[in-house]
Amino acid sequence: MHLSSKAFRILGIIATIASLGMYVSYIPQIIDNLNGFKSNPTQPLAAAINCTLWVCYGLLREKKDWPIAIANLPGVFFGLIAFFTAL
Repeated sequence: MHLSSKAFRILGIIATIASLGMYVSYIPQIIDNLNGFKSNPTQPLAAAINCTLWVCYGLLREKKDWPIAIANLPGVFFGLIAFFTAL
């Protein structure tokens, strides 16, 4: 299957929005952690590491891959915040 340029761009936008939603969903976990209901820190740390790698990939390419970088940047911050508040 071959997507047109426009369809590929729309898919990228939808995927970026979905990714942002996934990482913003850490907010309730962070709030619980801060209120003393600690969660396991392993998954948020793994997500932060993964997102850091994807942000580097997107920004270090000769032709920057902004959707990849933008979609994963919140995962770095929210993953690390969720990790540290879970300790």
